[in-house]
Amino acid sequence: MAKFDLTCRIGQYLDRHLVLPQLEFLNANKIFDEKDLLQAKLDTLSTTNMVDYAIDVKEQLHPDTTKPQINMDGNDLNELRNKRVLILEELKRLQDADKIFGVLENDEVMKKMESMRDSKALIKFLADLADFRIEMMEDIVRLAKYRYECGNYTTSSSYSYFYMLVMPPSDKNYLNVSWGKLASEILTQEWDTALEDINKLREYIDSNVGIGNPLQILQQRTWLIHWSLFVFFNHIKGRDMIIDMFLYRPHYLNAIQTMCPHILRYLAAAVIVNRSRRAALKDLVKVIQQESYTYRDPITEFLEHLYVNFDFDGARQKLQECQTVLCNDFFLIALPNEFVENARLMIFETFCRIHQCISIQMLAEKLNMEVDIAECWIVNLIRNARLDAKIDSKLGHIVMGGQPASPYQQLIEKIETLSVRSEALENLIERKVKAKNQDPISIVWN
Repeated sequence: MAKFDLTCRIGQYLDRHLVLPQLEFLNANKIFDEKDLLQAKLDTLSTTNMVDYAIDVKEQLHPDTTKPQINMDGNDLNELRNKRVLILEELKRLQDADKIFGVLENDEVMKKMESMRDSKALIKFLADLADFRIEMMEDIVRLAKYRYECGNYTTSSSYSYFYMLVMPPSDKNYLNVSWGKLASEILTQEWDTALEDINKLREYIDSNVGIGNPLQILQQRTWLIHWSLFVFFNHIKGRDMIIDMFLYRPHYLNAIQTMCPHILRYLAAAVIVNRSRRAALKDLVKVIQQESYTYRDPITEFLEHLYVNFDFDGARQKLQECQTVLCNDFFLIALPNEFVENARLMIFETFCRIHQCISIQMLAEKLNMEVDIAECWIVNLIRNARLDAKIDSKLGHIVMGGQPASPYQQLIEKIETLSVRSEALENLIERKVKAKNQDPISIVWN
């Protein structure tokens, strides 16, 4: 299974805090050596302020250590405990630096701030309330990042939200804070808010407000593609949004093809489990064919076998491998049953387009099912009006009826992605008009 694991590839585009849940997942699934994973976690934690977590990992890595001893990395438990004291002192110093932080704990004040649309009026309101000065926002940014590094994601998100209410998008820290807020929402599993943050970040990146040259914009989009996986596979609307963003927004599809073709695994999985977006299959298969020389895995190969080669035996074999991949992928772990059900339906529908009379026994072999189970499954398809066919129980055959696509269905398939393509074209025109060259910036949270 290790050869199909994408943690190393994906981790290159994630904040180190977002890598930790994936390392926990790998440890739980026993995909790699436990000591290697513990060491990887310890290395990741060493650049954060999550000292308590690091102490726990170090004790797991060296369970026989009864007293603090120097380990091979040159750090002992005493050093970590001393570091913890210093972190708490620095946190208190930052927290007490200015009384503006008291505003964040006042729900009534925050609600009034949210209702105020004019930034000048908002700043005046804060100045009257807490002797606010715009220079204090630097302290807010520093504290938000420090809280984040300590693993206090909820508080960090609150500080980031306060900053984004007060400061305009043109501020030098705006993009950095936006990334920090998104990471905090992901780690606290606030999926609705995280989805809003993804949309705001995408609009900010696509508007090219002070990001820099095209290479930096490409890098920003690549990060957003990877970070959004956490949200798309946990939010109820994620399966539609991942298709719209990754497949039908040209800039993001270009980023996938240029920087991270491994993302095609997740795009393919989303299309397969989303029955309402079957029209996207044709476009997806075309992209998979184009990128097959740079990236292949059982999920993309399943679609190639089924829709390019019409190799049903090959598709059946790849479906078995797909189940292994899904059960050991951090983002796809919840999909195996749904994926297999839809994949079998796709094999069946494709097979039925080619043949008019089909042996149930042969079909059961193609679907990796027992004959009795396959027959019941087909009966349910017919009963639910998803299949124009009849079963001849004596001969053990399925007799297909005519299944011409209605003009209405053809029209729906043609216009399904029109709004997304139109929006992408509109954004492209706006960027051409408003294009500016400004100094590049980097992400503070990374």
